[in-house]
Amino acid sequence: MIRCLLLAWALLLAGPASAVSVAFINPGKSDEAYWVAAAQAMQAAATSLGLQLEVQYAERDHLRVLELARAIVARPAAQRPDYVVISNDNATGAELLRLFDGSGIKCFVAFSRLSPAEEAQFGGPRQRFKNWIGTLEPLAEEAGYLTAKALIQQGRVSRAQTPDGKLHLLALAGDRSTPSSVRRNEGLLRALAEANDVVLEQTVYAGWTREKAAEQSAWLYDRYPAARLVWAGNDLMAFGAMQALEQRGGQPGKSMWFSGINTSVEALEAVKSGHLTALAGGHFMAGAWALVMLYDYDRGHDFADEGLQLERSMFVLFTPAMAEKFQTRFGQRYDSIDFRRYSKVLNPKLTRYTFGLAPLLR
Repeated sequence: MIRCLLLAWALLLAGPASAVSVAFINPGKSDEAYWVAAAQAMQAAATSLGLQLEVQYAERDHLRVLELARAIVARPAAQRPDYVVISNDNATGAELLRLFDGSGIKCFVAFSRLSPAEEAQFGGPRQRFKNWIGTLEPLAEEAGYLTAKALIQQGRVSRAQTPDGKLHLLALAGDRSTPSSVRRNEGLLRALAEANDVVLEQTVYAGWTREKAAEQSAWLYDRYPAARLVWAGNDLMAFGAMQALEQRGGQPGKSMWFSGINTSVEALEAVKSGHLTALAGGHFMAGAWALVMLYDYDRGHDFADEGLQLERSMFVLFTPAMAEKFQTRFGQRYDSIDFRRYSKVLNPKLTRYTFGLAPLLR
């Protein structure tokens, strides 16, 4: 009894333990389906794991990304987060790491890592930037490959070949510098290398936006009238290309076929309706999985036993049935996921992080 009273008194004197705090500099827009979903998944993980999460949106402005970082560093030391999660969108990663260097805030790169050229110049985690502790990146090449393969197969089934016996394809890529964009394109090229009956007419960079993709697709359709397949690096660009087709009387899924990447409501509905032939998604969870790793790291289980730069398969290729299942199970909320199940600290028998969407849909 006395021992219990002493323990209670000690806990009272110590005060409530403060939660580990994490800031996420979100490079996307606050109304952009993908980046909103990424933040929602991270909040669900933070709640599940007892972490304190702060999300700040850069609204697709790479200069704003750096401004947000400077503002965090400028806070009094006691008000700075313990960790910050960043992404290398538009090649801002190295400058972000430089800004946080020496701040006492540990940095984790998620979603999109530094490019090989940047790593050759700045090194990897725990090298030049000592507080850069690690990286978790979706296997972006897989998304480009899976969607391209499915798109090409649909073109064959639909007999979309021209008199030359070939399928003619247009590609709408995101940007030239973000590593995940580059790797999605590499997945497309791998699928094309396996298909000697497909001609890639042209690749353009639509900046991830519906508006630019619609504008570019309009003149691409004029330039390449034989094209019947459109591969896109995300869902918004696919929708822009569909819009340009519909404005000239075409029908997505009937006169032309489209692929995309993401799990927005609009994209999932397009898969179910047949407007979108191929859709890969699941990578929006990368930030949530990063919080699992940070939770373990903060409690003394360093993920270095698997590597400092992890690349994990996170994508699934959605069928209409899978799209329906995803919407039924999650909608736009992910608080039904018990992220504690994926922690090595809480589950000592786990030997490898398995971060994918497919197990959550079983």
